[in-house]
Amino acid sequence: MRAEGRAAILALALAMMAGCSMAPAYRPPQTPAPQGFKEVEGWTAATPMDAAPRGDWWTAFDDPVLDDLIRRAAQASPTLEAALARYNQARAAARIESADLFPQIAAGADAGRQRVSGNRFNGNGTAQTYSQYTVGATLDYELDLWGRIRNGAKAARADAEASGDDLASARLSLQTAVADAYARLRGLDAEAELLRQTVDAFGKAYELTAKRHDGGIASGIDVNRARTVLDNARAQISAIANQRAATEHEIAALVGAVASDFAIPVRDRPLVSPAIPAGAPSALLQRRPDIAAAERRMFAANARIGVARAAFFPTLTLGLAGGWQTTHGELFAAPNGFWGLGPASALLSLFDGGRRKAGVRLSRAEYDEMAADYRGTVLTAFREVEDALAASRHLADQIAQQRSAATAAERTSQLALTRYRDGAADYLEVVTAQTDALDARRALLSAETQRMRASVALVRALGGAA
Repeated sequence: MRAEGRAAILALALAMMAGCSMAPAYRPPQTPAPQGFKEVEGWTAATPMDAAPRGDWWTAFDDPVLDDLIRRAAQASPTLEAALARYNQARAAARIESADLFPQIAAGADAGRQRVSGNRFNGNGTAQTYSQYTVGATLDYELDLWGRIRNGAKAARADAEASGDDLASARLSLQTAVADAYARLRGLDAEAELLRQTVDAFGKAYELTAKRHDGGIASGIDVNRARTVLDNARAQISAIANQRAATEHEIAALVGAVASDFAIPVRDRPLVSPAIPAGAPSALLQRRPDIAAAERRMFAANARIGVARAAFFPTLTLGLAGGWQTTHGELFAAPNGFWGLGPASALLSLFDGGRRKAGVRLSRAEYDEMAADYRGTVLTAFREVEDALAASRHLADQIAQQRSAATAAERTSQLALTRYRDGAADYLEVVTAQTDALDARRALLSAETQRMRASVALVRALGGAA
């Protein structure tokens, strides 16, 4: 066989061997997805948002202040900046790992002056002094016969993709955290307005009681009871103001603002609780960024099994060097050129005390951990969606019933005050009715705020708007 034929066969064999991979075939675990969410049936929400953009889900709340807060959070949140930095680190690490897929080329130049002894080997007894100049380049390349480098690069790229999904998850978490805090803030605004109206009503009732007392009609006990409920209502206004300040400071931190310079104007109009279409459960597996991140990390762990198994086989590295060298005259003249092919080195560890076997076991255990995490993330996602759907549905029923209770309690309070004014009842009946009416209306506001928060939680559970 001619030398050219042997070289072609050798090149073909090396190319075929370079396609080998020690990584197991990747098969993501099959996670069953139900046909539909069981908590969807019978749930009707206030306002549909089917036309809302998928990315800008918060616009369904129809609140310019919320829109501005989420925009500011996207631009200045330190949490999001840290997640972006981690993503850039992962991308750089993947690029570093992929660099070994290509030959490593280096260039250099040397210049020196040297004196050698006249008594050197084969010397003539006369010392010599000369200058030496060298310009050249080297190339080193490891033949990836067993897929060690390729699998390492695949794992690094998958880690970078998982970090990108982590960034998306951090962005969604930040958006929903801002929306949740804002819903609580507006709930506190509505509750503060209710208490201010209550203080006005209780103040008028107190003035009526004081006048009746001055006229000898009412007792001092009635006056004290009226003063008690009035001062209690005033005290609750201060408590709500304290909660609002803390919530406002929380939002400031989320949007990257200094709490001392941050303020949100008071507004007692509650947020609208929009309908969040849940879609098909199977779409959840594609939409949730944390599920995507868990799957990519599982893929990376599978590829690293191949890296660990490739350690049982020899590594083969080729070298190439060339350039120009001279001690006098023109450096780049043809006679001064040199080149060298090699060394072609092969290295195989014969005994390592079980290190490589342990490495394979370690990589397999890491894959099992990532697979379990993936299944756990999927199950948690379905649970969170069902929880949010159930909360939205049951809170809708609770709001309807609580609104009816608040209306009835308000009527009772008015009737009790009329009966007291007519002398048909004592003031204890008025105090009881007023307290019940206030509690019922505050419970209604609380349920409405909880439903707004449930809408935000559903968006978070679904991985964004469908």
